[in-house]
Amino acid sequence: MNIDNLKSQMRKGMLEFSVLLLLRGGDAYASEIISRMKDARLIVMEGTLYPLLTRLKNDGLLTYRWEESPSGPPRKYYSITPLGHDFLRQLQTSWDEITHTINHLRNLPYMPAEMRSEDACTVEVEAEEVEEEIKVAACHSSDSDDNTVPPAYIP
Repeated sequence: MNIDNLKSQMRKGMLEFSVLLLLRGGDAYASEIISRMKDARLIVMEGTLYPLLTRLKNDGLLTYRWEESPSGPPRKYYSITPLGHDFLRQLQTSWDEITHTINHLRNLPYMPAEMRSEDACTVEVEAEEVEEEIKVAACHSSDSDDNTVPPAYIP
């Protein structure tokens, strides 16, 4: 698997969220959005942004207005609508759930393949001449201590 392809897919998946986050701070025109995204290390091309802005506008999440520019042609300034703010809150909740899930998985203890067993819930570990048994949390998923955030659903 090519990591660059995966990174590209991940960026595309969060592009709508990123645009709405940016516009919640104030109106912006397309070149300004591209520049701010670049500042955030998210490279977006005009050929990607313009269709996205049109789709978000057609979905009622954005609106725009024309404003004269001191240098050059008039600029189309995009702003987030009340429906866009509602959608952004939903995206933020989804992002928080996904982030929680990924952080949970990243913090699980590493267990080499040779120590894993499908039917084993315990692993013996030697530490300074002392053997102790460590229960593997994955075997007891119903005993989870943290039920505050539901598991992330990624269709």
